[in-house]
Amino acid sequence: QVRLVESGGGLVQAGGSLRLSCAVSGPTFSLYATGWFRQAPGKERDLVAAINWSGRSTYYVDSVEGRFTISRDNAKNTVYLQMNSLKPEDTAVYYCASRATLAIATTREEYDYWGQGTQVTVSS
Repeated sequence: QVRLVESGGGLVQAGGSLRLSCAVSGPTFSLYATGWFRQAPGKERDLVAAINWSGRSTYYVDSVEGRFTISRDNAKNTVYLQMNSLKPEDTAVYYCASRATLAIATTREEYDYWGQGTQVTVSS
């Protein structure tokens, strides 16, 4: 059984920073590629960033490139999303998701396990 629990969301002013954490329980977390998705009200749930099993390969959507950093600590079974220079348009519920394969995936259909989400609100 794989379980994902996000934390670190909150309210921040534009230009500020937040770090999200995703704690993953499961026997082979170190072999799972993991992604962060976000969903704003009335919009689709879209990938923001993803990381492969080792952490050596990452992917970012254009809108967060240079501002967000995804990383993982396999010893702690945790994936992080450091978000800097936040903008009001980053406001959304952020979800962590994992897939039982080594490589990155960019669509939500390719992910097997999901957390419950954490709210990020950026005020202008």
